Amino acid sequence: MTQNSNKHENYEVLNLIGYGLSKFDKLFIKEFGFTTQTSFFQYFVKIGLAETPSVVKNRMDIFDPFFPNERKGWWQKGNAYLHRKHLIDSLFGNENVKSYADIVKLYLKENYKIKELYVEVKPIVKSRFKKLQETGLEAELYFINNYNEISNFKNGILEDARLYGDGYDFQINVNESSFLAEVKGIREKRGKFRLTEKEFLMASEYKNDYIIALVLNMNDSPNFLTIENPIGNLKFEERTIRSKEIKEYHLISDIN
Repeated sequence: MTQNSNKHENYEVLNLIGYGLSKFDKLFIKEFGFTTQTSFFQYFVKIGLAETPSVVKNRMDIFDPFFPNERKGWWQKGNAYLHRKHLIDSLFGNENVKSYADIVKLYLKENYKIKELYVEVKPIVKSRFKKLQETGLEAELYFINNYNEISNFKNGILEDARLYGDGYDFQINVNESSFLAEVKGIREKRGKFRLTEKEFLMASEYKNDYIIALVLNMNDSPNFLTIENPIGNLKFEERTIRSKEIKEYHLISDIN
């Protein structure tokens, strides 16, 4: 779960554009019919995606240190923004410049009604783009790449349990001990999170071996805050959330 806050309203697509500029450079710009950075940046101001050209340039500066181009970008920041690259790598890292540009064009076509853009995107890519907007994945990837920074998990072996939906995201085996980690992302330096019923029950059962790994300040430079035995150390109130009705389509007769 990730709490949304005052991030830029076009956070995801601006990161995609910055990544594309840093990775593919002029080839990425060419896919949109432009020959210079200036005209490319100005295009996004014209359609209302960015307030100024510098907004787009800043996203390029964020990703430049992570790619072998001629620019240095914001190298002074070190790996502060590496989590953004990891997220896009995980979803679109294998795309070539054309297919990657088409992902950005798809966003522009659907959100800015730019009819002249021709886009050919496979269904799996559309699904990945939806996943990009579910920012919980960003926190989980940050955890996967940095969990060794947490003292309880130092030199531990991580096992991914997310597919099981059993009330925790990862099991970390450290020597003879095993910890269950549930990752929660918060965009700002502070905020709230919730537990599902399964998470609450698992936390109640495993107590000190169940750890909430909060990824704070995700909009800027993320850092961890861990909470052992969250049920014993924090106060929660129970709320019943009524899910909306779900439609299903059943066969009328047996298949012979």
